[in-house]
Amino acid sequence: MNIVLLGAPGAGKGTQAQRIKDEFGIPQISTGDMLRAAVAAGTPVGLEAKGFMDKGALVPDEVVVAIVAERLQQEDCAKGWMLDGFPRTEAQAVALDETIQKSGLAPIDAVVYLKVSEEVVLDRLSGRRVCPNTECGGTYHVRNMPPKKEGICDKCGTALIHRKDDQPETVKDRLATYEKSTSGLVGRYKDAGLLIEVVSEGDPADVGKVISEELRKKAS
Repeated sequence: MNIVLLGAPGAGKGTQAQRIKDEFGIPQISTGDMLRAAVAAGTPVGLEAKGFMDKGALVPDEVVVAIVAERLQQEDCAKGWMLDGFPRTEAQAVALDETIQKSGLAPIDAVVYLKVSEEVVLDRLSGRRVCPNTECGGTYHVRNMPPKKEGICDKCGTALIHRKDDQPETVKDRLATYEKSTSGLVGRYKDAGLLIEVVSEGDPADVGKVISEELRKKAS
């Protein structure tokens, strides 16, 4: 099954992506992972992307979409794939559809849209604390999932930090950017009959159950 996962920062994409990946046995693919892999492999489009990245410039949509198409043709995607957080704009969505068709790849089967209110996102992200140790990467929440010892990572004992990206004002800016660039995708995929809209504000396990049921309906 070929899936696109959409949702604002703090919508729970990471949690639900892992559930979908495990249940359907398909790779979870993010733009960042694809770019790094293509650059490391030295593919033609990877080298093209590296030229922009080395200059600190944004990689153009056409290059990103070419890397997506390259990634989707790899062996582990034969039984399906899940794009996590891509496409981000309608232009990227159009280019992705055209590239999938030209490459002879199977089309998108479903688009899961995790819907959350600004209040819930602010609560989730402003309360998030992370371990800065890159070999650990522990994530906590001051109320919902606090560490055993306040401010200290359970796994490695490193002092936790509150990332700038998770500060309330920054979160509001991130949400505004998301809405401006991505909201149009919801209508696009709804019109195409691909959209699965799920309110992602309750227990993650309950949200995951709804997503699973809806995906299986699409697959049947």
